[in-house]
Amino acid sequence: MARSTRQQRRDRRTQSQPALAGGPPVRPPARPTADGGDEPRRQPRPETEERRAPGTGFAHFVQEAWGELKKVEWPSQHALVSGTAVVLIACLIVGFYLWLNDELWKYVVQHVLLR
Repeated sequence: MARSTRQQRRDRRTQSQPALAGGPPVRPPARPTADGGDEPRRQPRPETEERRAPGTGFAHFVQEAWGELKKVEWPSQHALVSGTAVVLIACLIVGFYLWLNDELWKYVVQHVLLR
């Protein structure tokens, strides 16, 4: 099936939603409320967690954190050692590059710009 052109999509949208055609926006009809007003009454949100006594927040936090730590897939010793080696080697390479770059610019400043 061939894709429709941009103009065909625009025409289809304007037919189904006349507010997008440049006219005034169309508001959905207001729902009547129990007291006869136009504004719907806001329902209070049900509380999802029970209230706890003050001071139990830290204990709850530790319990939740311990539960999350049990879900973690910890690396093996081999993966830990190889990952540490990769990070250390990358730090050495970047450090050497920065030192070399610093020495180059020091030479340029001292012998070219300050002459």
